[in-house]
Amino acid sequence: MATLTRETKETHIKATLEIYGNGVSKINTGIGFFDHMLSSLSKHALWDLELECKGDLHIDSHHSVEDCGIVLGKLLKEILYPISCVERFGNASVVMDEACVECDLDLSNRPFLVYEIPNLEGKLGEFDCELAEEFFRALIFNAGISAHIVLKRGKNRHHIIEAIFKAFAVALRRACVKNSALSIPSTKGVL
Repeated sequence: MATLTRETKETHIKATLEIYGNGVSKINTGIGFFDHMLSSLSKHALWDLELECKGDLHIDSHHSVEDCGIVLGKLLKEILYPISCVERFGNASVVMDEACVECDLDLSNRPFLVYEIPNLEGKLGEFDCELAEEFFRALIFNAGISAHIVLKRGKNRHHIIEAIFKAFAVALRRACVKNSALSIPSTKGVL
């Protein structure tokens, strides 16, 4: 378990994360749809997550969403590295009605993001759909994860974004599965 507080002129965030939990969350960012997505991430990754964000929502939700990604990424990095005795690689395809999103990832300690989710514009409540990419970029680069998030099909923005969060959650849960036979899962001897 790890806890982090981040304060800037734009946001104040406090979060506690246990990645080997029960999927229980207590989240309040002031952005309803984003809270729903973080709760879904927690549930399907089996994280126990508490996150409180007070951000400059009078401007927009960009700073809050991106900074939550930074905080979660830093917490993941603190918990995961140095990598030892875990599967390391994970993947999942998640279906939400007509939408299907695939996530493939590597706990490589070399951050990289391929995000192929075309034409995701507009808002869901107060959440700008384009902020899903900003959230994952911040999380992935701060956590040291290589991830490919690809839309296989879909039209409904709510379904697509929810499938993104769930696919990432399931892929990450699978990558974090304990496996003592792997020791350090790299031919380099370190990650």
